[in-house]
Amino acid sequence: MKPKTIAIIPARGGSKGIPRKNVRLLAEKPLIAHSIEAALNSKYVEQVLVSTEDQEIVDVSREYGADIIKRPEELAQDSSPTIDTIFHVINSLEIQNNSVDVVALLQPTSPLRTADDIDDAIELFLKSECESLISVCEAGHPPFWHSKIEEGYLKPIFDEKYLNMRRQDLPKTYLPNGAIYLSTPKNLKKYRSFYCPKTIPYIMPIQRSIDIDTEIDFITAEILLKSNDLYIDE
Repeated sequence: MKPKTIAIIPARGGSKGIPRKNVRLLAEKPLIAHSIEAALNSKYVEQVLVSTEDQEIVDVSREYGADIIKRPEELAQDSSPTIDTIFHVINSLEIQNNSVDVVALLQPTSPLRTADDIDDAIELFLKSECESLISVCEAGHPPFWHSKIEEGYLKPIFDEKYLNMRRQDLPKTYLPNGAIYLSTPKNLKKYRSFYCPKTIPYIMPIQRSIDIDTEIDFITAEILLKSNDLYIDE
């Protein structure tokens, strides 16, 4: 019997960077609809739940086939941790005697993540000796070249020797892309995070790793959604 997997899509009505971001149209669909459809098309996800306090997001999410967990206002603030929203959803299901084996957190700001990405990540998670999985993409610029500014001068964060090294001579590094987080209720309660001692990566190509936070991200995502190269892995 396969584990019961749910997808949780947290979506607040308030967004300081881009107003009403989650319901703004992207390629003729509300932003959140792209994540809902990807989850519904997964062969492993049994239930897609949108957690929100916003009535317009409720209406849009239901239109595209998601179930709703109404989020309390105290969990819908700018400072509200996402993990508390996850616990609220899990607890709401447990009250209804609905047990969950695997929790998939899908941020609505990652509209280019596909159902295949979700399925491949779940398969990797289930067959691995791990406590959680987080989707990542290769860092565009090596962090070894990063500097901070102190008293007006550039100061390398890492050893200065890295500044003169070629990219190909530096180790590959990866960044969380916000698309997929997987764990179990047990491990989430134990660590209060998707970051656990045994967290494995699911590596995604850069073209499906857009995390929409700015107007430029919206424009880029629109172009990529219309591109034939979107689903070609690097």
